[in-house]
Amino acid sequence: MNIKLSDHFSYKKLAVFCMPPVFMMIFTSIYGVVDGFFISNFVGKLPFAAVNLVMPFLMILGGVGFMIGTGGSALTAKYLGEGEKDKANRCFTMMILLTVISGVVLSALGMIFIRPIVSLLGAYGEMANYCVTYGRVIMAFNTAFMLQNVFQTFFTTAEKPHLGLFFTLAAGFTNMALDALFIAVFDWGVAGAALATGISQCVGGILPVFYFCRPNGSLLKFRKTFIEGKTVLKACFNGSSELMSNISGSLVGMLYNFQLIRLAGENGVAAYGVLMYVQFIFIAVFIGYSIGTAPVISYNFGAANHTELKNILIKSLKIMLATGIAMTAASNLLSAPLAKIFVGYDASLYEMTVHAFRIFSFAFILQGINIFTSSFFTALNNGAVSAAVSFLRTLVFQSSCVMTLPLISGLDGIWWAVAAAEVFAFLISAVFLFVYRKRYRYI
Repeated sequence: MNIKLSDHFSYKKLAVFCMPPVFMMIFTSIYGVVDGFFISNFVGKLPFAAVNLVMPFLMILGGVGFMIGTGGSALTAKYLGEGEKDKANRCFTMMILLTVISGVVLSALGMIFIRPIVSLLGAYGEMANYCVTYGRVIMAFNTAFMLQNVFQTFFTTAEKPHLGLFFTLAAGFTNMALDALFIAVFDWGVAGAALATGISQCVGGILPVFYFCRPNGSLLKFRKTFIEGKTVLKACFNGSSELMSNISGSLVGMLYNFQLIRLAGENGVAAYGVLMYVQFIFIAVFIGYSIGTAPVISYNFGAANHTELKNILIKSLKIMLATGIAMTAASNLLSAPLAKIFVGYDASLYEMTVHAFRIFSFAFILQGINIFTSSFFTALNNGAVSAAVSFLRTLVFQSSCVMTLPLISGLDGIWWAVAAAEVFAFLISAVFLFVYRKRYRYI
């Protein structure tokens, strides 16, 4: 089925068009989970906890790529909807140049300051050494990671979501194979896991450059251009919600680890690590769907097609709610076997993880609606509202809940924190959708 951004989208067309980015995000999450599986089972519990401790910081650096990709693709799709194809191509090219420049700078700074950062995160002794080793190797490939995040959104805008899926699959299989080789066969430990991830990111982030450098059948092509401050600021501000979500989520992750070390020790951090790996897969469905619908929303916003905006919004909210309910049910059924894959070797850690996952899973019910709402406003080029939803959902509500709920119910309060935060975020999302209904005429 050949689907264009200008089409009217039925449920079937939404499913077909959004399936590649959904699978793309799921597979990206799965090969991250494979890292955790090999580290936990072949290297040990302490290295596994160390990787989970430093991961939030690494995700902040990679989050800059999400900001550039989502903000830049929304602006590019809007130009396409307005019939400004050359302007769209120059904007696309500009975003790739910006990603490369910022990626190199962030990588250098991260490698220099990784040890003091690890100390601030609460790591010490052997755990700190594992964090530094993993972090430095990963950051050597940060530019490729950022490019991979950028291209995930731009392939959908270019009406080539299947190519985005292809490159993600190639990167994923590369990571899985190298994890097995570097960790299980060569016994390179956390350095091997980081190297496998870095090489796979090159597959997903560098190879697409060659596709867009040559003549291709997509909507987007590289054009000679230079960095325009106004365009860059507009794209970055518009995509700031995704960066805010990454930064806030990472900061909250650090706060979780701090609380868990205090209340449950290394077992608590390891159990939370399992929850995060599994959550990545489930949330990937919501994020992938949002990536798939975003250029459609931006295109119709640029074309002033308010009827189609309403159509996409109503259908998407129904899809997100139904999917969230299904995920909660699946999480409760699969909590034991999933926990066994990662920490089945430790009975007490296994029991803690199963119990935590069953509580944590209720967050999925409203999570999809909140993620889509933030993406919806980014696609409408309203970065302020999108950032507000992300900021309140992650940093304000989650951090407040993770600090206060343990005072009421101890360790269980930490596991309930995300679900409670999503309820508050849902109320905020509903308010914003209601307040801006007349401005964008989607209801």
